[in-house]
Amino acid sequence: MSTATETTAPKRKAPAGERVADWADGRLGVYSLAKANMRKIFPDHWSFMLGEVALYSFIIIILTGVYLTLFFHPSMNEVEYHGSYVPMQGVRMSEAFASTLDISFDVRGGLLVRQIHHWAALIFLGAMFVHMMRVFFTGAFRKPREINWLFGFLLFVLGMFTGFTGYSLPDDLLSGTGVRFMEGAILSMPIIGTYMSMFLFGGEFPGHDFVARFFSIHVLLLPGIMLGLLVAHLILVFYHKHTQFAGPGRTNKNVVGMPLLPVYMAKAGGFFFLVFGVISVIAATFTVNPIWALGPYRPDQVSTNAQPDWYMGFSEGLIRIMPGWEIHLWGHTLVMGVFIPLMVFPLVLAAIAVYPFIESWVTGDKREHHLADRPRNAPTRTAFGAAWIAWYTVMLIGGGNDLVATHFDLSINSITWFVRIAFFVVPVVVFFVTRRACLGLQRRDKEKVLHGRESGIIKRLPHGEFIEVHEQLSQEQLHTLTAHEQHKPYEAGPEVDENGVQRKVGRSQKLRARLSRGYYGEQAQIPKPTAEEYRELTSGHGHH
Repeated sequence: MSTATETTAPKRKAPAGERVADWADGRLGVYSLAKANMRKIFPDHWSFMLGEVALYSFIIIILTGVYLTLFFHPSMNEVEYHGSYVPMQGVRMSEAFASTLDISFDVRGGLLVRQIHHWAALIFLGAMFVHMMRVFFTGAFRKPREINWLFGFLLFVLGMFTGFTGYSLPDDLLSGTGVRFMEGAILSMPIIGTYMSMFLFGGEFPGHDFVARFFSIHVLLLPGIMLGLLVAHLILVFYHKHTQFAGPGRTNKNVVGMPLLPVYMAKAGGFFFLVFGVISVIAATFTVNPIWALGPYRPDQVSTNAQPDWYMGFSEGLIRIMPGWEIHLWGHTLVMGVFIPLMVFPLVLAAIAVYPFIESWVTGDKREHHLADRPRNAPTRTAFGAAWIAWYTVMLIGGGNDLVATHFDLSINSITWFVRIAFFVVPVVVFFVTRRACLGLQRRDKEKVLHGRESGIIKRLPHGEFIEVHEQLSQEQLHTLTAHEQHKPYEAGPEVDENGVQRKVGRSQKLRARLSRGYYGEQAQIPKPTAEEYRELTSGHGHH
């Protein structure tokens, strides 16, 4: 009898890459973390791409900014230019301006990278603005996303100042005029204005330090803060999950969409290169900030047609339309024509920042919301947003009143007075018009739910009457039109309790109740069609 000896095959050695992955996973837990989160579901809607455009533009800004930093000299030391741009040869200028010319004409790809950097900054702020409007109009800032709204708001505000410090670095005539404008605004601040100006510029304007200081702020301080805010913003988006629009199967407790890996990541990667490509085409086709046509900054000169970038137009418009009021007290002059707008601008920004908390207090809504509103179903909020956009547009016209006057052959004084009046009138008119439009759209939705969609088909009845045939909506369409909540306004309660004892109702409660009626009162929303109304019309002869 023979016995079979069993031999064991030698264990195959894992590939080097797999061994490295196992080593890292044993210490960092990457595999378990990825397994738990890479299949996270994200909803799909075209408006969500607005935030992605802002994100990808910021990445492009960082990449191109690193390249430009290698060749830029943030110094105001005066030199004589002898570069390849012939019209500027022999002109005395700062090293900052000279190095910018070198980047534009002597560094391979330098001008294109400069253009991409500048256009990406403009598109970043534009995408941020539109993205915040999308979040505002759909109510995506409500609990639990109030903190994320603040992060996004701070990103936008810091982006404004990062852009300002960035286009001031070349020390050209246009950017120098903008810096001079800012210096005048700082000097208008009582008591501390002169100290702040001396600290910022290292002496009397323009001094010899502001380019180096702006460079540190632009390259290190502000981008570092923005990068931290951006990471925190994305972490909260990932943690809270993305909002989604109402639809069949979508509730506040689930998310309907695509998995992060591989579908969403593949789409996001392709979209990044698409954004990069579009910005590159714009940068290669349309010149922005041609400093060689402006020349270096001189304190005794002002660039013609000097205008701020669009995101600074609101603040400049406030100052341009403000009357030149001055107050003389104890030997000091208070330039109220500059100081008042300088105070109004941060108050407007603060109101935008805290709006989610104001609406939550007014409406008394403390619930979590993961479904986005249709703007028409929140008429008062939508009207506020439209009024703000109209107000911003009016101020933008005021900030460019000289260009409007020259291009349309108008009086600059007439334009200034028009903007002063429109400052108070236009937002109010737009508010009421927008709210009425939203209510009209709500009525239209109610009619579509109860009577169906107009088909355009005319039918003659046996007794000779002509009617238009209405088509019933699908269940999905009916759900979309009726999924929104019917809110009730906050009530302060009776001033006398059930025992006839006077009940104290505070002023804040009365104010809250009054504002809540403005949001959700009878004049601020149209009642949704009830199930009984729908069944009665669709089952009888009321539906054609």
